[in-house]
Amino acid sequence: MSYYLGVDGGGSKTYALIADGQGNIVGTGSSGNGNHQLGYEQARRHIGEAVGQALASARLSPEQIDRACFGLAGADREADFRILRPMIAELGIPQHDIVCDTMIGLRAGTSRSYGVVLICGSGTNSAGRNPAGETYQCGGFSYLFGDFGGGGSLSVEAFRSVIRAWDGREQPTLLTELVLGSLGYDSVQAMFDDYLDHVKTPPRDLTKLLFEAANRGDAVASDILRRQGVELGKSASAVIRRLGMEEEAFDVVLAGSVLMRGEGDYVVEPIREAVRGAAPDASVVKLETEPVVGAVWMACEAAGQALPGELFERLRVVKDFQQI
Repeated sequence: MSYYLGVDGGGSKTYALIADGQGNIVGTGSSGNGNHQLGYEQARRHIGEAVGQALASARLSPEQIDRACFGLAGADREADFRILRPMIAELGIPQHDIVCDTMIGLRAGTSRSYGVVLICGSGTNSAGRNPAGETYQCGGFSYLFGDFGGGGSLSVEAFRSVIRAWDGREQPTLLTELVLGSLGYDSVQAMFDDYLDHVKTPPRDLTKLLFEAANRGDAVASDILRRQGVELGKSASAVIRRLGMEEEAFDVVLAGSVLMRGEGDYVVEPIREAVRGAAPDASVVKLETEPVVGAVWMACEAAGQALPGELFERLRVVKDFQQI
């Protein structure tokens, strides 16, 4: 029997999943932060814990894993891989691959081994893989390096729109009452003074107020969300062009809380427009399967065989790791 290990290591959690070639889940494990950029020793310990739990529950040794795929946040550049290679090698799994967690999200969201992924959660990122196996990542390194948006930045946009409406630089907006109510202030002046005097940063949950205001017809909120979609569409187009996928049929997978839980098409429709212009045969879909499943599928494919139908069908319905 063949066994494949997938690992999803993010900034707040690490999931490990072992499945056999017939799609049976035989082992699972979970722990905390798996992003070495947020703490090397912590990530090393948490990844080891998650993998150790999965191996123990499957009653397997590391040597019995045919192939493993580690999808890790922070696996962005060669400088990161120089840190991660020895860390993962310590686990004793002979055949393994390390990829950015964007790639396992992509694989989990499509029936193909190639496509494009757009992530918009606390931040933004985009990546793709073409039929020849070539990959490209566009963004993921903050506003200074070309990105726009994600929950952290969108919350700031909501906050500053209230300030700009108050001081006369922007038109009135429903965000004023929503933001004041959420933060517990009686006036914009009180909020302005408190944030300025105490060097505060708006909480990320203000992002959801953009959708609430937009759904009530607020032009300011709608414009902010549309800009987020336009920027993500630019990233998708850049990946498509760089990988030469303009004539291909593939999925553009949307992932992250802003894209998955935001109401309405304010962000998604500009993405669709950009994708139609760059690759008319591509489809925009939302991620519905746990990314760690994509890591298992990638491990199987990296072992040199086509993904068995049973392994695909049985795991694609895993939508929540906590419910396994």
